[in-house]
Amino acid sequence: MLNLKQNGIAASTDRTGKTVEIKVVSEDSGISQLCSGILDEIPPGQPCSLSTASPEALGAEADLYIWDFQPNVPLPEHIIWTHSNVVVLAHRRDMAEVREAFGFEPNVVLKPATPATLSALVGFAVSNHAALSLRDDRDRMFQFLIEANLKLQEYDQDRTNFLTRVVHDFRAPLTALSGYCGLLLDDPLGSLNENQREVIRRMKQSAKRLSRLSCAMLQLSADRQTKSCPDLQRGDLQRSLEGALHELEPLARDRRITITSNLAPGDGLYFDPSQLEQVLVNILDNACKFTPRGGSIEIQGYPFFRERRVGNKAADALLKERRARDTNEPNSYRLDIRDSGSAIAEEHLESIFEEYTSYSGGRDRSGGGLGLAICRMIIDQHSGRIWAENTDKGPMFSFILPLRQGGSGQLDRAVLSARA
Repeated sequence: MLNLKQNGIAASTDRTGKTVEIKVVSEDSGISQLCSGILDEIPPGQPCSLSTASPEALGAEADLYIWDFQPNVPLPEHIIWTHSNVVVLAHRRDMAEVREAFGFEPNVVLKPATPATLSALVGFAVSNHAALSLRDDRDRMFQFLIEANLKLQEYDQDRTNFLTRVVHDFRAPLTALSGYCGLLLDDPLGSLNENQREVIRRMKQSAKRLSRLSCAMLQLSADRQTKSCPDLQRGDLQRSLEGALHELEPLARDRRITITSNLAPGDGLYFDPSQLEQVLVNILDNACKFTPRGGSIEIQGYPFFRERRVGNKAADALLKERRARDTNEPNSYRLDIRDSGSAIAEEHLESIFEEYTSYSGGRDRSGGGLGLAICRMIIDQHSGRIWAENTDKGPMFSFILPLRQGGSGQLDRAVLSARA
């Protein structure tokens, strides 16, 4: 199957069958971009095309509409809506108006739409459209699936909202605990001997880690609802690394792990210091846990040329006109953290960054998918990339961050959009 993207229209075509015309009706460019990636998820063998339009200018009729529902926007009267020709994107609060507007229970994807849910419904609708006829029992089964899917989306949003509230409330006592530890260390309540001070310092560090972790969990759970942007500023990577190493020093000392670092200057590096420190803490904590006693951890940072011709279709289209002036000058900064622990199974190198993933056993580096998932979320928000690989000296976690463009202080948006 040949994939085409021309004049703002994404299409897939082959030599068999009629092309199914899919039209995204939305004023939101983010929804259009999300929908542009669904063609790759549609099973091969069914040719289809994807275009965009506003509600006021639909143009020619389509076989399937992906309708971004707005309560105050009327539906066009010349289109006969059916279960098989529309997928509606709507907020949960607008469901009553959706049913009233269409006169039946359409295929609904609750906002904010996830790629997996949207792809599944569109793929199913395309396959239904390709069939010449449908039996009544299939129609009823499809309706049951629609209702079940909607319920699952509602439950998922309820779970996310509940987790967000719990984590938010969890942060308050942690902040108080950290404050009390600081009060004890400052000696206004009486002097402490060195052993007592060391215990209090560790308690404060643990409370700080829990507080940072709860903040990241809150951000991770709320990321589906709102896409937050990091507070980018000209950063000192060495200072962030020193903060992370100070936090993990007791763990490394107890396990007699030697940590060495060598960071080259990174001119034009912009990041959120607190978030990047969280990434470093999570990766280094993971490395310390899986490095044997007496082992070593090596940290290297250096300017890096990020190859942008990596087969990503959206990035390739965006960068098409830039390639003539590409150079091998560094356009990003790379940081490698290698430990002397056991190798990571090849089949888990990608999955360890997924939420909730766990492959169990004593060699499970995912940690239940939380710490490393938070790392990927933060790096993605910085328009970077993070990955893991096995080397001759042990497992290595790496991430790259883009450098700013010239002297303008603005990040190169084409580089940021490229996904290696």
